[in-house]
Order: sequence, then C-alpha cells, then structure tokens
Amino acid sequence: MLADLVRKNRSYRRFYQDQAVSEDTLRELVDLARLTPSGRNVQPLRYMLSWTPEMNAQIFPTLAWAGYLTDWQGPEPGEQPAAYIIILGDKTVTPNFGVDPGITAQTILLGATEKGLGGCIVATVQRVRMTELLKIPERYEILLVLALGVPKEEVVVETVGESGDIKYWRDEAHVHHVPKRKLEDIILKF
Repeated sequence: MLADLVRKNRSYRRFYQDQAVSEDTLRELVDLARLTPSGRNVQPLRYMLSWTPEMNAQIFPTLAWAGYLTDWQGPEPGEQPAAYIIILGDKTVTPNFGVDPGITAQTILLGATEKGLGGCIVATVQRVRMTELLKIPERYEILLVLALGVPKEEVVVETVGESGDIKYWRDEAHVHHVPKRKLEDIILKF
C-alpha cells in the first residue's frame, strides 16, 4: 500500500555497504521514474547509475551529509551507500527542470523502499568536482544524487515539540529522530 511505503521511506544515511545493489535494480528504479509526470511532458531528466565500488568511491567524497548533524561527517567506510542514481537535467531540452527532479526522486525512493532498500536525496553536491570526476558533458546539469542501499540505521518520526524545533538528531544509540509537524498545524483555514 502506498501509505505504508511513505511511512517506511525515510532519509537513510548509513547502509550495509557490502550488500550490493545491482545494475538491474537501479534500471528498474529509473524505469519507474521514466513513467512519472513531467512538466509539459518535456522529459528532460537523464540518469547516471553507479553500483561498483570504484565509481561509488568517486561519488562519495563529492557529497555532504546531514547538515543538522554538525559533529558527523557522513557515513564511515562500511556504512557508505552501495549505489547511487545521479539525476541530471539535459539543458538542450530545457533550461528549467521545474519539479520533475523531486517527483522522480521520491518515486525512485518509494520503489527502493518496496524492494527493501533505503536511500537519501542529496542536494548538497560538489557539482564541478563531480562533473570533472565522472566526465559529465557540459549539456547536463547535476540536479540531485540519490544514495541507495540496505539501511543500517533506525529512523524514528516524532511530533515537533513545544519549542517548534524541526532539526533532526541522533541519540546515544545512533537512532535518527525526525520531528514532523502535526497535521492540524499544516492544514490552514481562512
């Protein structure tokens, strides 16, 4: 059920790095993205797939992880993603990619969740460095990177407290806590 997938889909940032994600699985996930709505049906998005340790090792250092966790530099070796999907915009199709990257990223993550995987949408990317390392042609703009793998952490959703603080945090057992606003706080009545 979709509601179950949405509740289970969290931003996972630690993985069982040794549990591979196959090229076929990544292709299946991109095939879901291919079927999603696209503004004006322009379909400007393209995808790079990474499932090998060698290519993953090139991608990993170009990403920033969990901005609110200032004392954490990201997943350690052994807990890094087993795969990546890089979402690119083809600038020769259109210069404006609108909401298409968000629609496809969420669709891919829901598909990954259905397959027992987890992931994280990473928008803080050293784009120039990644473009050079992966030899991405100039016509493509790096929009988002999806980090994927079998989750190695527990993520708990809880209600935003009285302080209104929405920053996620980790406890001493490394459980990742994500405050979410109450339904009655986000539905407006005028």
